[in-house]
Amino acid sequence: MKKLKFTFILLILCTVIISAQEKKQNNFEDWSSKPPKVIPAENNNAPSDAIILFSENLEEWETLEGEEVTWPASMAGFAVVPDTPGINTTQAFGSCQLHVEWRIPTNEDHGETLNWGNSGVYLMGLYEVQIYDSYNDKHKIYYNGQAGSIYKQHKPLVNCCKPPGEWESFDIVFTAPQFNENGSLKSPACFTVFQNGILIQNHVEVRGATNHSKYTEYKKHADKLPLMIQSHGAAVEYRNIWLREL
Repeated sequence: MKKLKFTFILLILCTVIISAQEKKQNNFEDWSSKPPKVIPAENNNAPSDAIILFSENLEEWETLEGEEVTWPASMAGFAVVPDTPGINTTQAFGSCQLHVEWRIPTNEDHGETLNWGNSGVYLMGLYEVQIYDSYNDKHKIYYNGQAGSIYKQHKPLVNCCKPPGEWESFDIVFTAPQFNENGSLKSPACFTVFQNGILIQNHVEVRGATNHSKYTEYKKHADKLPLMIQSHGAAVEYRNIWLREL
């Protein structure tokens, strides 16, 4: 009888302990807010919550001078017109996920000017992911200036470029910098970049606006600024550009 009573008490204690553990575990379950539903991209389309920046025309863009873009565009894409200014989005963005497809033209011949397929995607108009003909060593450039680099700051982890004439893609996760009220830097900008589905930049911190000089520093700016595509003397083509604000 005593043994049966002891077994019963032990069973109750085990039940209480298990119940307490389950309750403790349930404290880590988040039922406060349901994540929004997003329909994934299919057939080269954008996700359902994306902002379409280019599909067949350049209505979402303007020149750096704020004028209408006259570069020819169609559903097949558009090409940078050399010797013209770059273009900005008419909208401003901060932290985001950006998808952009680009292609190096096959008839590039710019001598020794480092213009072989040279262009770039500038987040907030300040922080560049470089575009360049880096398929092989034919058109050499410093490694932190080749395709997929955060220009002059971070070289890509690998070179996964395709030959000129083939479409490539960047999928960029960008975290905008934050500033204190006195203008000092609170947290730096960061990039994670996939090129053609391959990770080439793994949450790297940016030391300031990217430019041709190695040394740069942050200057306080707005929380959101336009995206820019660089014109650098090469007729680089673009298509299928979309962005998700984060």
